Amino acid sequence: MRTNGVRCLLMGGQACVFYGAAEFSRDLDLVILPDEGSLETLRRGLVALDAALIAIPRLDGAVLDRGHAVHFRCRAPGVEGLRIDLMARMRGVAPFAELWERRTTIETNGALVDLLSLPDLVQAKKTQRDKDWPMIRRLVEQSWYSATEPTAAAVTFWLRELRTPGLLIQAARQHPDAAAGCHRDAVQLALAGDLSGLEAALQAEESAERAADRAYWEPLKRELEQLRLGWRTSG
Repeated sequence: MRTNGVRCLLMGGQACVFYGAAEFSRDLDLVILPDEGSLETLRRGLVALDAALIAIPRLDGAVLDRGHAVHFRCRAPGVEGLRIDLMARMRGVAPFAELWERRTTIETNGALVDLLSLPDLVQAKKTQRDKDWPMIRRLVEQSWYSATEPTAAAVTFWLRELRTPGLLIQAARQHPDAAAGCHRDAVQLALAGDLSGLEAALQAEESAERAADRAYWEPLKRELEQLRLGWRTSG
């Protein structure tokens, strides 16, 4: 992708590995810009990987811009069987231009890899899938434990996203001024040391996000079924 000039950001399980919250994944999840120029460079990258479309919908900017994912399987030597999942828009996640501006770039084995920033990756993980919520917790915990001199931005991130009750109580007590100005119910309960209330608030947050994600995907699932029906009819 980099060789062909594709502007894309790594997300999903492999991005979690880079942030120190390991999650085994055979897939390569990328967020891309869905304009025609970007898609043209993307197509060159997919050709180089001998990547074949494996599901509906087809690669199309308008389809990606509505929030659908497009799926490919690579056949080139060295990457045989690698699945690539492409998205351009996700629920609650900023547009690509903003994601690109605050991306994280990591060098590995002499190559540069562009990732979603940690806050954006956490936001993208707030889905209805069971496996995503333990990963959110690990990602934010890793940020907490690896910080030596926390910045104001890091404190804001922890207060907004920590899902470990004990750590959230600790963060609120260590940064009382920031916590007092935070509108998150869980933070106020953490300040009060109300462990049972805090645990209930965290569960309510997760339930609300799962419900919002189901509601977001419902019309997209109906649209995808129509696309499949049209493909079967035309085929």
